Amino acid sequence: MDIKILQLIEGAKQATGLTVIIDVFRAFSVEACLVDLGAKRIYPIGDKQIAYDQKQKDNSLVLIGERKGVILPGFDFGNSPSQIISSGFDFKGKTVLHTTSAGTQGIANAKNATEILTGSLVNAKAIARYIKKKNPSEVSLVCMGLEAKAPIEEDTLCANYIKALLEEKDFDIESETEKLKYSSGAKFFDKDLQNVFPQDDFYFCTKANSFDFVLKLTKDENGLDYVEKINI
Repeated sequence: MDIKILQLIEGAKQATGLTVIIDVFRAFSVEACLVDLGAKRIYPIGDKQIAYDQKQKDNSLVLIGERKGVILPGFDFGNSPSQIISSGFDFKGKTVLHTTSAGTQGIANAKNATEILTGSLVNAKAIARYIKKKNPSEVSLVCMGLEAKAPIEEDTLCANYIKALLEEKDFDIESETEKLKYSSGAKFFDKDLQNVFPQDDFYFCTKANSFDFVLKLTKDENGLDYVEKINI
């Protein structure tokens, strides 16, 4: 099994084989959260205008997304798992359109992948188990970074962790996630940014292996991509 760790949009374009698009803070932690809350389907989309257009056609759609971390105007929720949970909104049976600065952009650009999973720390072991079961010849772990413009610690950490799991090597994930408080995760502890980056999001997104499922990109009856929950 040839395992490559790639970075950003260019990395997504280069990805081949079974591809994991990684966005820990916060896109794909959010999608795992939404599935756990009972969302029927989540459509990851790169272009926010598609979300606006579809909402006009079907008001039952739930719009979730951000740019630069901030909720998009007119959207139902931003990209915060803790705020989504605390809202008490009933997602059971709902269809969600989800657009972010990094993670969903990676999906949109991974044109050469044979299969795409979303990646985050909250289901890293499940991802590794799924990959081992499929046993592909090529695996691409794509770190989407900060706004898909610069590599960022948490995504590279997640890729290295999944790679270690696949290679059955020791990896102290608790120690490594703790270090994120002092690097890319520091924004979650800034009292002036709690409306956009609440502290609880850090703990949600870094609680490794909270979920025993993967999210696989699948086409619906109209040929549109959505993420499907597969229990592992």
